[in-house]
This record gives sequence, structure tokens and C-alpha cells, in this order.
Amino acid sequence: MEIEVVEGDITAQQVDVVVNAANRAMRGGGGVDGAIHRAGGPAVLDDCRRRFPEGLATGDAGWTTAGEMPAQWVIHVVGPNHRAGETDRAQLTSCYRRALEVADELGARSIAFPLVSAGVYGWPREDAVDAAIETLRSTPTSVELARIVAFGRASYDLVAQRL
Repeated sequence: MEIEVVEGDITAQQVDVVVNAANRAMRGGGGVDGAIHRAGGPAVLDDCRRRFPEGLATGDAGWTTAGEMPAQWVIHVVGPNHRAGETDRAQLTSCYRRALEVADELGARSIAFPLVSAGVYGWPREDAVDAAIETLRSTPTSVELARIVAFGRASYDLVAQRL
């Protein structure tokens, strides 16, 4: 699998799947989650409610329609909230592994990831990048392209350096 980094808006990526850094309730929120729900329109929230009435556990992943975004699907992952004391790195790496497993179930060949838990959830940025790259490189998958979409130049530079 090829891994690349771009700086930009995850909702505008021309890929099969965009990954959403969701909260457990899966009803929209701030950051990437809010942007995906806004860009995808009401179909994303409707699908979340229908498919995940109880939400998702930390470290897990599930898919919905991408609504009005260019992607076909959204794979929602729930990363650990470092600021709230959730510091088990295995939960963070599980988000990337589970997203690739769900992408394989969907037959997706390209996927765009944010840096899960690195925003409002406060995971230390350098470790968030390392966890993403290590997990993407070590997880068997049929996905051909994994794109890390960095929000801001500093994040882009950090990911590019680690790749």
C-alpha cells in the first residue's frame, strides 16, 4: 500500500473512503467530525443513527454513506481522548487497523485519514503521527492508497518527515 500525505480538507478528497474521527455517540461534533457531517449533509447523520443507534466503542470503526462528499463512504473511528485520561495507545492504533478492515469489507481501494485523536482529544502529535504510519505500514489490506490529510503546515511537515 502506498502512503502519502497532503495538506488540506479531508471532506474534499477524491478517494473511495474518508475516515472520520468521531465521538462515541456518532452524532456529529467539532473538528473533523463536524466538517464531515457538514460536508456530507443530513444523510451522514441519518445513516449514523440508523446503523449505530448506540454509537461505537473507542478503538472501533463502522461505515456510513458519505452523502454529498466526493467519497463513497465514511468510516467513523472513535479515538481515545487523551485529555480525558484515555492513554492506551492500542486504542489509537486500533482505529487505523479497524478502518482498513472495514475498507476491505467495502472493497475500497483508496482511503483518506485525519490524524486520529491529535486534535481536540489532545494525543501528543508526534506519537499520533507515528501510530498512524506504523499501523498503516503493518496492517495487511487490499487498500492501495492511504492518504493522511494534514490540517495545517506544521502537521503536514511532521507527517512528511516521518514518511
